[in-house]
Amino acid sequence: MTANLAKDLSDYRREYAQTGLSRADLAANPLQQFAAWFAQAEQAQVLDPTAMVLTTVSAQHQPSARIVLLKQWDKQGFVFFSHYHSQKGLEIAENPAVTLLFPWLVLERQIEIRGVTEKIDKKASTAYFQSRPRESQLSAWASAQSHVIESRASLAARVEHYREEFAAQTTIPCPEHWGGYRVIPDRMEFWQGRIGRLHDRFEYQRQADQMWSIQRLAP
Repeated sequence: MTANLAKDLSDYRREYAQTGLSRADLAANPLQQFAAWFAQAEQAQVLDPTAMVLTTVSAQHQPSARIVLLKQWDKQGFVFFSHYHSQKGLEIAENPAVTLLFPWLVLERQIEIRGVTEKIDKKASTAYFQSRPRESQLSAWASAQSHVIESRASLAARVEHYREEFAAQTTIPCPEHWGGYRVIPDRMEFWQGRIGRLHDRFEYQRQADQMWSIQRLAP
């Protein structure tokens, strides 16, 4: 069967009519605003509200994007975990500037976060690693993330290798090649869909005194 490689999608269209967003609705700090919207996403039972698109850019100026899961946020920033030698890890090492995007489509909302990435300390990475299911811990050891592998069977064989290696250990150690990153935001945008594509967009920018400015952007 041959798939059709051309399709007109111009009729895929709907209005965004749930609600609006005004300056008066916004918290002074974007992390407080994020917390409020995240709570509403949970209440609306958004599927995987922690899922975010992480975009990195290589030293050759080539962007790449993938979905990762937010595991913590606080006044310092937003934390996720990954393999340090994966494509994202190597690109972050070359260029720590990244973008996060939360697409909460059921609420007709998205949040874009731009910032600089840093590794969290090993103690915090180890604490989170130990909270993961054992199978996920084995996967972190077995998978040379983003590198070419021979087959699914070869990956399964590596999992079994580490299962045997750690069989006598109650606690599997956190690999040196795996851990957490924190994105320290310097810009955050909150987008709310509106009728007629006249969406509401508000941008927070971190200032030199660490306070935040807020401005409305054209849709």
